[in-house]
Order: sequence, then structure tokens, then C-alpha cells
Amino acid sequence: MALWAGRFKKELDPRTNDFNSSIRFDARMYRDDISGSIVHAAMLEKQGVISQEDKEAICTGLAEIADDIEKGRLSFDPNAEDVHMFIEAELTARIGDAGKRLHTGRSRNDQVALDIRMYLRREIDEILGQLLELTGVFCDKAEENLETVMPGYTHLQRAQPVTFAHHLMAYVQMFLRDIQRLEQTFWRMNVCPLGSGALAGTTYPLDRAFTAEQLGFDRPSANSLDGVSDRDFCIELASDLSILMMHLSRFSEEVVAWCSWEFKFIELDDAFATGSSIMPQKKNPDITELVRGKTGRVYGDLVTLLTMMKGLPLAYNKDMQEDKEAIFDAVDTVKLCVSTVTPMVKTMRVLKENMRLAAAKGFINATDCADYLVKKGLPFRDAYKITGALVARCIDEGETLETLPLSAYREASGIFEEDVYAAIDLAACVKERKVQGGPAPEAVKAQLAAARAELGKFNEEAE
Repeated sequence: MALWAGRFKKELDPRTNDFNSSIRFDARMYRDDISGSIVHAAMLEKQGVISQEDKEAICTGLAEIADDIEKGRLSFDPNAEDVHMFIEAELTARIGDAGKRLHTGRSRNDQVALDIRMYLRREIDEILGQLLELTGVFCDKAEENLETVMPGYTHLQRAQPVTFAHHLMAYVQMFLRDIQRLEQTFWRMNVCPLGSGALAGTTYPLDRAFTAEQLGFDRPSANSLDGVSDRDFCIELASDLSILMMHLSRFSEEVVAWCSWEFKFIELDDAFATGSSIMPQKKNPDITELVRGKTGRVYGDLVTLLTMMKGLPLAYNKDMQEDKEAIFDAVDTVKLCVSTVTPMVKTMRVLKENMRLAAAKGFINATDCADYLVKKGLPFRDAYKITGALVARCIDEGETLETLPLSAYREASGIFEEDVYAAIDLAACVKERKVQGGPAPEAVKAQLAAARAELGKFNEEAE
């Protein structure tokens, strides 16, 4: 019989129980539920609400339940309504009336709000650890490719020369922002709702500050209605994870292109690619394609949470039970993707010559050619027009700006001298882009140093 069954005269229809039950997905919060209950019991005893004997029986019983679950001696009852009721019923069965006193001064409303915050705090810590590792791998790969010239693109058209290191460091900046967002979400999440009761607190003399401190929270929630009905932290975390997945998906799209014969900029390690059941020549970047697909899944989780909450009056409503499957799925999906992409990037082979060849064929030094004329005193718009005509001539004659004879340059403008070839050399073009944040090796080294310093700071905070 349900622990709340006193008001009811009929047994619950099994279909209602199945529909109402959440234990199949909220059982993963058992550690948090037990930890919260142990501290709640300690607080009740400290405040004189329950006896020391009852407190000790409760805490010992809960510790034994946790140990039995961990060691497989106790399985979750699929007929239980939720993890909270399962643990309380199991505790009462083991220690008798003392177990019935555990729920004094609290409601499942503030209990579940506590459990999910505690659970997601641990998950954020784990994702942060994964992200720090991923970002470090990107930095390492960038450091290996400071001189690897490749085309930079706009509109997926070859635009200007960069290095592979510079390209990777753009993703490092994205991941650093992801880390910052998760840390900020953790701070806003780290508020203890226990003591809010069902919605209006309680008449018992609870010490909410004690409970918050013992459970590692920064502070108790400021309003009991908000304490039980707030799921902003779930939505904010789902938003953070959606943005992170968007970054992974953008990189995945590039990997898919780079692996193709049309680009052939990289080759994935055999351990991180798959083959075809019918075409023996195929080596497919399935990991990155799945990351793209799973990005939509995490977006869906965010939309689920936003839609679930948008029409709810204060305070708690049963709709809010739907928060867990969505946020759990988002967390699980992100952890799976990051943990798989990290070794894929670490082991991928960079085909430097193919990158350099693509850069040479794309007239991506045209801007540098125009800049050469500007430095000789020609207005930029005139230099732009002359360079455009030279590119058109190269296309017609099957040349590149590097191979076009000086006589052709001088036909376009008498300003051109032999030194134009040094000015449009691709390596030189990159090295001259020394502006802060630019692709020159010395500029990228500065980006790397700053990123590694920030990663070091995050690691220190994590410790």
C-alpha cells in the first residue's frame, strides 16, 4: 500500500500506478536521496524533533540500504511509486517506527528538488572533467600543427590562408565558454530547497542553514514556493549542453567533409571509423555523423523542459516529473559524445600536404596580393580590382598566383616587382597575420598559452 494511502478508500488501479510511477528512471538518484535523508535526520535530532536513538537507527538503516543497493543485494521494486517512497518503505520495514519519523518536516516536493540538484551537481562535475580533457587534446593537436597551412573558408569557399592549429583553437574557445557556462549553472543550481516542504515550509523548527551546509550547498533557497517549483537549473543545464552539442556538431560536420576524398585533410584511426557491408573501400566517419544526429536529441530534451514548464502555476505540479527523463537523457548523451570524440581527435592523422595543396589552388592569397599593392601606395579598391583580374587570368590559363609570370603581373600594373612572390607565399601570408587572435604561429602560440592557463585554473578549481 502507498505511504500516502490514508485518504483513499480504494486500491490504486495498476494502470494508474504504472502511469504515475517514476522509479524506472529516478532510481539513479538513490545515493542523493539517501544522503539527503541522513542529513535531514541529523538536523531533526539536532533540533529536538526526533530522538537521538531514532536518528541513529535511521542513519544506520539508510547506510545499510545504500550498501545493499551498491552490492546488488537489494533491487528496486518496479511497483514502487518512486525512489523516495521505495527507500522510505524499505527503511521502515527494517527499523520500524523510527523509519516513519524520517519524513517529518519535509515533502516529496522538496525532497525530489533536493535529489535532482545533488545528482546534477555530480554530473556537471563529470562533464567538466571530460570537457577539460577534450580541450586539452585540441590544444595538443594544435601545438603539433602550428605550421600546417590550410584554407580558411567563408560560405564553404576557400577564402584566406590559416593554419590547422588556428582552426582548432577556434573550437578551444568554444569549449572554454562551455566550461564557463557549466560552472555558472553549477553556482545557480547549488541552492538547497530542503525545508520548503510541500510549498509553504513547515511549523517544525528546522535549521535549513545546517542542512544546506552539510549537503555542500552554498545557501538555502530563499522562497519555499520557488524552492519546490524551480526547474530553471534543469533548463539552464540543458541549454548549456545543447550549446556544447552544437559545437561538437559543427566540428563533426567538418570532420565528415575532411575525411572525404574531395578534401582528404585528415584520416581517422581505424579504431574510430567503420566500414560498409557492401563497399569494401569505404571508411566511414560514423562517430561524427552520430554526434550530429544526437545533437538534435539534446535540443529535443531542452524543448521538452521548456514546454513542460511554460504553463505551470505555482507550486509543484506532477508535470514536473517529466524533468528527469529529459535532463538525464541530455546528460547521458553529452557524456557519451564527449568521451568518444576525445580519443578520435587524439588519434586522427593530419594530412598536411593535402591541406597545403588545397590552399595553393584556392587563390586564398589574393587578399595578400592586393595588400602588396596597397603597401606600394595604390588605393585598396584599385588594388582589389587589379588582383581580381589577375585571378580571372589565372583561371583561364590554368595558373595560380604563385606560378603566374612576372610579365603578366606587370601587364596588370607596373607597380609589381619580383618581391610580389615573397608577399604571396602562403607560409609568409600566414606568418604576417600576427595580429592578436590571428593565424600566425606566434599568435597561435599566445592563444595556446592563454588557453592552457585557463584550463589550469579550471583544474585547480575542480580540485
